[in-house]
Amino acid sequence: MNPAELTATLLDTVRTTVGARAEEVAAADVTLERPRNRDHGDWASNVALKLGKRLELNPPDFAAAIAAALTEVDGIAKAEVAGPGFLNITLDAAAAGVLAQKIVEAGELYGRGTLYDGVPMNLEFVSANPTGPLHIGGTRWAAVGDSLARIFQAQGGLVTREYYFNDHGAQIDRFARSLMAAYRGEAAPEDGYGGQYILDIAARVIEAYPGDLDSLPHAELQETFRAVGIELMFGDIKASLHNFGVDFDVYFHENDLHESGAVDHAVARLRELGHIYQADGATWLRTSEFGDDKDRVVIKSDGEAAYISGDLAYYLNKRERGFERNLILLGADHHGYVKRLMAMTAAFGDVPYVNLEILIGQLVNLIKDGEPVKMSKRAGTVVTMEDLVDVVGVDAARYALVRSSLDSPLDVDLDLLTKRTNDNPVFYVQYAHARTQAVARNADAAAVPRGRFDASLLAHETESALLGVLADYPRVILQAAEYREPHRVARYVEELAGTYHRWYDACRIIPQGDEPVEAVHETRRWLNDATGQVLRNGLGLVGVSAPERM
Repeated sequence: MNPAELTATLLDTVRTTVGARAEEVAAADVTLERPRNRDHGDWASNVALKLGKRLELNPPDFAAAIAAALTEVDGIAKAEVAGPGFLNITLDAAAAGVLAQKIVEAGELYGRGTLYDGVPMNLEFVSANPTGPLHIGGTRWAAVGDSLARIFQAQGGLVTREYYFNDHGAQIDRFARSLMAAYRGEAAPEDGYGGQYILDIAARVIEAYPGDLDSLPHAELQETFRAVGIELMFGDIKASLHNFGVDFDVYFHENDLHESGAVDHAVARLRELGHIYQADGATWLRTSEFGDDKDRVVIKSDGEAAYISGDLAYYLNKRERGFERNLILLGADHHGYVKRLMAMTAAFGDVPYVNLEILIGQLVNLIKDGEPVKMSKRAGTVVTMEDLVDVVGVDAARYALVRSSLDSPLDVDLDLLTKRTNDNPVFYVQYAHARTQAVARNADAAAVPRGRFDASLLAHETESALLGVLADYPRVILQAAEYREPHRVARYVEELAGTYHRWYDACRIIPQGDEPVEAVHETRRWLNDATGQVLRNGLGLVGVSAPERM
């Protein structure tokens, strides 16, 4: 009996117990959690406490009635009341053990759900300006964003990964002027960009241009460095992301919004809805009516589009492309944008935090030899994606950036991530998977097939614990999707790895000496292979490989 089946059974039992008031019990009222002390059972629920007051029932008596009914259910060994009305539920060993066979048979599909089945979802992340290599903050968004996309897809979501290409605005002009200065052997402009990468890009522009750059007028020369420089820089960014295991379905150019009439289209729509007005020669959006601090200028009095105009046009474009849920990952310095973007969503007649969600990520600090890493030789003061990958590799980098909550600052210990010890979390998990594969190879050599299966033989305490963790995987994936927290998956596979290692130390799969191959060995082979499958599934959701040998 898996957690979903047990939850459904508990819901039915509660409704039967309350009789005529069954309609007052919603599915959301019935939840399960793992007891901290496994001696208290496989699962616990506070449903009697939660519903007791509402239904005017004494929680301990209510819990006792539910427990009595649960003990009659096949697959449940016992149900007990603890404290003021908590339920502790222990599954029958055989009922729990069947899960091992189900996981192997389900393969990659185990753990997948239907939370966003068929829902078109647009996930915009990274979207760094094409004025320099990806810094460490953008690298974190790449790892987290891609993992979120995988998790949403595991819940049936129709996910489009989108990169918003910021090729419009003053920062692009500064980039072009910086390249020109490098070409001329001059210092970077005071408001420009420096570092070795500027010199490298400038040299590549010179190499790529077929004619004589010296013969070009100033304006044409700057435009050449702008157009070719951006193309080269963005090509480098795409290549870095691809090597990091992140590819986008759509690269959307900000400049297109301003050249295609999309801004005018968005303003016209908002005008039809009655939220646009003219004042002081400018065009304004009444965002204050939807929770913003003040109204926002959309078109300035000089006819230039204000910054928010691109947001309006881009959001409407996404909605008209059919995306029901639009999520954007932004850095901590964009926290002030959330209110106005939610006001914009409401002004279009949509639901803030549903049709549009903003996820704010915190900074990353790299630590080496106990000290913060402040400098990159290749990129001036920027620590790049390549810097991190060069030191620890793609797997360790992605895992380290995903395993902590996005809304918390993150310290990444480079020394730790290069160690091949259990202190290194990615090594610990990958080694567990490699061990499951080694066990399988050794079992094949010893003629221990995945053949006979008797779930009742999986009765050792470490097997009960391992089955319990395996059963929890679908719930973890569901919650990771619901709460937009891929770190839950990383922490889960670490727990699974530790539980597996303890089982491996306690239970033998391969007979010793001349011992015959018995049903218990073959049954444990199923459990070993089920663990390997779930480790692969979980690592895949965070974009990390599952090696067969280490």
